[in-house]
Amino acid sequence: MLNAIEKPINRRFKLWLDRRIPPMRKIMLNQKRLFIFPSKPGRWFVAVLFVMFLAAINYQNNMAFALVFLLASVFIIAILHTFANLAGLTVSVGKSNPVFAGDMAEFELFLSRHGNKDYFDINVSWPKSELRSVSLTSTDRQKINLHLPMAQRGSFRPDRLLVESFYPMGLLRCWTLLALDVVVLVYPKPLACELAANAGTDALEEGELIPVSGSDDFYDFKQYHQGDSPKHVFWKGYAKGQDLVTKQFASYSEQRLWLEWVSVDGGLEERLSKLCFWVLKLDKSHDEYGLRLPGIEIQPGHGEQHKADVLKALAMFQLPGSAA
Repeated sequence: MLNAIEKPINRRFKLWLDRRIPPMRKIMLNQKRLFIFPSKPGRWFVAVLFVMFLAAINYQNNMAFALVFLLASVFIIAILHTFANLAGLTVSVGKSNPVFAGDMAEFELFLSRHGNKDYFDINVSWPKSELRSVSLTSTDRQKINLHLPMAQRGSFRPDRLLVESFYPMGLLRCWTLLALDVVVLVYPKPLACELAANAGTDALEEGELIPVSGSDDFYDFKQYHQGDSPKHVFWKGYAKGQDLVTKQFASYSEQRLWLEWVSVDGGLEERLSKLCFWVLKLDKSHDEYGLRLPGIEIQPGHGEQHKADVLKALAMFQLPGSAA
C-alpha cells in the first residue's frame, strides 16, 4: 500500500523537477535550483533546542533562555552559510566516449566557481556511481570523472545528478538534482565467433589484380586513345614501328568483406555481439568491410569513422530513435 502511494508522489516530484530544472549541458546553481533542509544531526539539534526552551520556560531561567537563543541564532546563520556554499556554482558536462555493454562509462564533469568565491566539501554523485567530494579554493574550475555501469546496448542518458553540501557545521543539507544533457552510446558486447561459410565478399577476390591509376605495378598494354597520359605511352615500341600503345598499371585488391545478418546465428543480441566482434577484428587487420542488417546497409570501408558508424548501427538496431 505504501509503495502504491510513493509511486505517484515520486512521479509528480519528477514532473515538478523537469519544469523547475530542465535538462541542460551547463547549469548555474541559484535560489530556484537549490533546496535546503536540516540534516539528521540538524534535526536532533532542533529537537534538543526545543527541549531546552521548554526547560527554560519551566524554570524561568534567564541563562537558559540566553543559551537557547544563542544556539538558535547559530542555526539560522548556518542556514545562510550552507546555502551560500553552493550558490553561484556552475556544473557543466564534458565529453563521454562510447563504451561496450558490460563496461563502465566515464562521464566528464566540470565544477566552476563564481568569481573568487571559495566552495568547500561539495559532494557529487549519480545513482550507482561513486561519490566525489570537491573543494574549489585555489582553482576556478575542477574536473571530476564519474563512472556508471552499462548493462545493455543503446543510447544511455543518466539520471539526475545529486550535488549536495553539509558545510560548514553539518546541521543542514543543501542539495539539488540536476538533469544534465549528456548521452553515451553503448555498443553491443563483443562475442567471439566464426563467420558462416557464405559470408558475403565483393566480386574481387583477395589478391586479384585490378587496374588502378597511379599505381607502380605494370599490368598490360592497351591501344592508345586520345587523352591518355604521354608518360604512359610505350614510345620505345612505337619507335621500332609497333602500334602506339599505352602501359596499364595495377595493384592488388584488398579483401572487402560484408558482415551480414545471415552470416551469424543466434538471437537478436547474440547476433549483434558477434558482428561487433568481427567489426573490431577487421578494423584491427585494416581490411575493408561493410554491414548489412535488415533495413540497413553500410558500404565497405575502413578507418575510425567507418568503424564508429558501423558500431553505432549495431548499437541502435531496432531501438527507439534508430533510423531502421
